[in-house]
Amino acid sequence: MKYKRSQRLVDMTQYLLQHPYQLTTLSDFVQRYQTAKSSVSEDVAIIKEQFKQSKLGCIETTAGASGGVRYIPQISKEQAKAAIQKMCQDLNQADRLLPGGYFYLTDVLGDPKYLRLIGQVIASHFAKQEVDAIMTVATKGVPLAQMVSLYLNVPFVIVRRDSKVTEGSTVSINYATKGNPRVEKMELTKSSLPEHSKVILVDDFMNGGGTISGMLAMLKEFKSECVGVSVLCEVASSDRHVECDYYSLMSLTKNADSTAIVDLQPGTMFA
Repeated sequence: MKYKRSQRLVDMTQYLLQHPYQLTTLSDFVQRYQTAKSSVSEDVAIIKEQFKQSKLGCIETTAGASGGVRYIPQISKEQAKAAIQKMCQDLNQADRLLPGGYFYLTDVLGDPKYLRLIGQVIASHFAKQEVDAIMTVATKGVPLAQMVSLYLNVPFVIVRRDSKVTEGSTVSINYATKGNPRVEKMELTKSSLPEHSKVILVDDFMNGGGTISGMLAMLKEFKSECVGVSVLCEVASSDRHVECDYYSLMSLTKNADSTAIVDLQPGTMFA
């Protein structure tokens, strides 16, 4: 089928949006659209300029026989901060603070509007980082990890508190929680993460930091490296100790007895 330029532009834009970080050669597009390579190059230049003007992300092109084009989803730090600031205003509600000092985020984790924003913000922050997988802990971190993996176009793996018979053989570790000191268990299927992987850890809420510390310990069992940590919301704390740097999208300040919200602001990702 011979495509008109308007048809090629629409189809190519859709293709690039659905295949982030995937390098596609110009020859592939030539075959796809049954047109000249020069025409494809012109199409790419038009899309690249429009994406730049509309701030939809970055279109990268590479020259040479193995060269091609790929789409890098990005949102500027200014745009991201403004969007997260608006989200903080929406969520700054007294009834969201639960017993034990936890913050209610379940509705956020089920809302496509918020999930797309969160996934894009985290993926943009780690856009230049070499990543093989996203790791999270079941269950609330799963939608976050799924969205980040979608934008970065890498797999995500789920660490569970207890194994399922459908998971096959697993690696199990014990770790200590920080807020209410106790020993918990984590398990990860052996086949889900290749050794020596570069991994980003994602979670919904950080209080004492025990869950992140547990995932870091799990990575050591797989001889893998943590290249980034991101949480949706952290409790502002000066005595928390996590073995690596982490970035939060929101920072929650509570009163002394954890019964009221003092402040909810964009987190350390925007510092």
